[in-house]
Amino acid sequence: MTIRTVLYTAELYVEDRKYTLVVNHQSQEIAQTVQITRKAVDKLPDYLSMLRSRAGRRL
Repeated sequence: MTIRTVLYTAELYVEDRKYTLVVNHQSQEIAQTVQITRKAVDKLPDYLSMLRSRAGRRL
């Protein structure tokens, strides 16, 4: 049985067309917040695809 531990969580909020990304470091209880552009939001699927691709090469 493998035990999975959450290290980070990320949340993306939009309010008045302003996007805020919040990344939480679970064990240290630290949250980092940054406003990002709509263009960056639109590219999130591309970033995730890139990470998947790189992870696949290491397996």
